[in-house]
Amino acid sequence: MPNLLNPIPAMIAAGIVVPALLLLYFLKLRRREFDVPSTLLWKKAIQDLQVNAPFQRLRRNLLLLMQLLLLLALLLAFARPVSRVARRAGKLTVVLIDRSASMSARDPDLKGRSRLDEAKRRAKDLVSGLSTDAAATVIAFDDSAETVQPFTADVGLLKRKIDAIEPTDRRTRLKLAYQLADAQTKFDPDQLRSNIKPEVHLFSDGRALDTDDLSLVGNLTFEPIGSNQTANLAVVGLSAKRNYERPTQVQVFARLANFGPEVKRTDVQMSVDGQVRSVAAATLLPDRWTEAERQASEQAGVFARDSVEFTLDLTQSAVIMVEQMNKDGDALAADDSALVVVPPPKTLSVLLVTDGNYFLERAVGSLSLKDPATVTPAKYEAGLGTTYDLILFDRYQPKALPQVGSFIYFGTVPPGLKLSAEQRDGKMLADVGVAGVLDWQRDHPILRGVSSLSKLYVSDPLRLIVPSDAEVLIDGTTGPLVVLYRDGTRTHLVVGFDLLPSTWPLIVSFPVFMYNSVQYLAVGSEMNVRQSFEPGATLRLPRTALERAGGADLKQLRLIGPAGTTVHPVPAIGEVALGPFDRVGTYKLDPPVPSYEQFAVNLLDANESNLLPQTSAPAGIGQTLIGTGGQSRLELWWWLIAVGGLPLLLIEWWVYTRRVHL
Repeated sequence: MPNLLNPIPAMIAAGIVVPALLLLYFLKLRRREFDVPSTLLWKKAIQDLQVNAPFQRLRRNLLLLMQLLLLLALLLAFARPVSRVARRAGKLTVVLIDRSASMSARDPDLKGRSRLDEAKRRAKDLVSGLSTDAAATVIAFDDSAETVQPFTADVGLLKRKIDAIEPTDRRTRLKLAYQLADAQTKFDPDQLRSNIKPEVHLFSDGRALDTDDLSLVGNLTFEPIGSNQTANLAVVGLSAKRNYERPTQVQVFARLANFGPEVKRTDVQMSVDGQVRSVAAATLLPDRWTEAERQASEQAGVFARDSVEFTLDLTQSAVIMVEQMNKDGDALAADDSALVVVPPPKTLSVLLVTDGNYFLERAVGSLSLKDPATVTPAKYEAGLGTTYDLILFDRYQPKALPQVGSFIYFGTVPPGLKLSAEQRDGKMLADVGVAGVLDWQRDHPILRGVSSLSKLYVSDPLRLIVPSDAEVLIDGTTGPLVVLYRDGTRTHLVVGFDLLPSTWPLIVSFPVFMYNSVQYLAVGSEMNVRQSFEPGATLRLPRTALERAGGADLKQLRLIGPAGTTVHPVPAIGEVALGPFDRVGTYKLDPPVPSYEQFAVNLLDANESNLLPQTSAPAGIGQTLIGTGGQSRLELWWWLIAVGGLPLLLIEWWVYTRRVHL
């Protein structure tokens, strides 16, 4: 039994246009007065006087009947009549099932099932009606497409293949799926159904990225899945970067969006390696709102805050996660969080320039550095220091420095910089006597974990000249003792006293200071934070990275991800390709490959997080079938216009022209 989706507006329109049409037939033409030259024309004049009255009695009129029927057809079409029809597979059926990220959403009306579960249920109902002389194929797609089952008449096999379709967190693209559907229907080795146009059934929410460039040979029936009342809060943007002035400081920016029908407030939580470090609040207006609705919300005192920012200090590798915490009614989990991987500090090549310092040599040797080197000042000046990331100068001021790198000075200062020492007769001046520590920056990464410096005493510290853009880390009773200074692409850490006539090498804070300093400078040498991959991306590991990971002994790599562990053989030559990564989350390599130890995959896609289903077939191709179960809802307005309205219009035109000619 047909139903009407739009009855009230159609009744209002009928109440306006039907009386207006009838009124036109009640009205008479208004005649002009004129003189007649003969009484033979009195009869005609009397008839004209009769029609000068404004209204007349409505007579039977075929033209009026045609116009009323045409108007009735248009009004019924405007009321959007629908009918319940049974879904049946045709002689040649192509089943397209969307398995992208949005199809993992769990709408309230699906009672705990996902959209993909609903799509598979409907697809199985469709192939259940497959006749013995028919065949069907199943294609699963996201931003790629694959034939899950070629054409077959085996209903049981089709259902098992449909059940085996797994969800992904990838984006939605239809072009490849349509091209694969066309290719499957053209491949017919028996030539039994070569003249049959295939029936293509699309089970999806319709949120594809490439709807402007679609074409399809078969007759498409689109079954939209999902509710327009489904709520979803999503992290749609994430970036992280290091602070150039403080390399260990990481700034994290995140943007969120609300794709549901109501205003939502949520806490946004930042965690580091699973430990919560900070929480911020966000107020999200519905993305579907118009500008007028947003302005009305602001007038009511509800203002949008869809971005959050966090700042933290990191000297080690870490995984930072930003997550929205309002899960009440949230339908999609894949976009609730996003991750960024902070790489471990770079392994520095270190050079110590000294004439001999037992304590400093032991400290450098205890830092687990890769092949640290020690040279005399004379050998350094011969050109041995240009290839090192970090150079330590012990009581020796070099004549020149490399243009890039990090440097630590003990009892001396860098040459030719604003950071210097007072001089007299070409010699650096010192404050004669013993100096203690007045204060230090306890929250700076270089001094973090340094329990106390109250027992540090130094002899004859240099009189340092500290520019305003330098950072004093330790302040002594006679002036600055330890200063951090940056000069373009170079970083200088100046310890303004000689270690040997001090108590520092004998207390525990000194090795902690050395370790923190090397870590800090290693972080500063690599400012990049690894950006995430999108779902469906692949990663190619270069041969140089594989050689650093294990050389010729490396035979295989284990990729540990959200979906489990996969093993990839490592060839003797060439690269190793990993992926595609179908699920969001963090991925780790075992053994670790330098620069690729772990990485993140994030959705960060507003189109995929927008769970509002399309109400018409993508690109306007085919018809839309709305419904559930064995029967679906088929809109009939097009048939009313095509089968009823157009013939009536032609008949009305014929009646009108015949009347004019008569």
